[in-house]
Amino acid sequence: MIAPNPQSKCTSCGKNTIQADVTTGEMFCRNCGYVIAEKIEEAGPEWRTFLNDDSDRSRVGAGTSLMLHDMGLSTIIGVADKDAAGKPLSASMKSSIGRLRTWDSRTQAHSSADRNLRQALSELGKMKDKIGLADAVIEKAAYIYRKAMEKKLVRGRSIHGLVAACLYAACRNTETPRTLDDVAESINVRRKDVARCYRLIYKELELKMPVADPAKGISRIASTANLSEKTKRMAAEILNKARKIGAVAGKDPMGLAAAALYLACISNGEVRSQKDISIAAGVTEVTIRNRCVGLRGLLEN
Repeated sequence: MIAPNPQSKCTSCGKNTIQADVTTGEMFCRNCGYVIAEKIEEAGPEWRTFLNDDSDRSRVGAGTSLMLHDMGLSTIIGVADKDAAGKPLSASMKSSIGRLRTWDSRTQAHSSADRNLRQALSELGKMKDKIGLADAVIEKAAYIYRKAMEKKLVRGRSIHGLVAACLYAACRNTETPRTLDDVAESINVRRKDVARCYRLIYKELELKMPVADPAKGISRIASTANLSEKTKRMAAEILNKARKIGAVAGKDPMGLAAAALYLACISNGEVRSQKDISIAAGVTEVTIRNRCVGLRGLLEN
């Protein structure tokens, strides 16, 4: 790409016809062809931001992330076997670079703590796609895991169990509707082990968890049970009334959401059994019946 440079004059012909070719790194005169400078510095960004416009001209490198064991601050040897001019490397040089690339990767995680963190963050990345979580939730889970490592809570415990506990804590903290069973099943760890690790990090790290909103589980249960939009809106109204009088405190959010949807189905004439709702919500039929006792009066009012 050639960019004009109207600020300078050619030292040979004296005309304002200076241009910079960022591909070859030269600055030359468009009129007489005199080359003023060679190997000029690249003025563009060193990493692509994939923005809609080209307003970001940052040259500070890629953004840092807690999801990377080194937070993205270290450098790596690229996978492209080409030199600075873009020419392919020779066979002997390609073999040498391959060995250097291997040792470069090994030296980035030289201690057991670094290897532990790298494995844990890799598991977090896998679980992100399995249960459909946002980047903010994964970053929060990585932050909690790093804090647990600082408190030395990782030693002697399963990495998978602690990762699942940190992810569940991040979901609770960001009010993302994911149950303990969902997290445990996604990483193939017993629910009991995840709950034990969660209680540990909750106590040792002194986490502050907001009260779960049962209304956020309505859409998920209704989608699984194939319920109508009208039923979902009525269930949300029932839970809003229950929240105003304080009837949701201390109760399982998914159980309340399932009971509200069941009562809304009855009111709208939508045929769904308690078993159908309980399977979609992951709670028992007894829980739905118990929660319906308290919510039925709100429906009549």
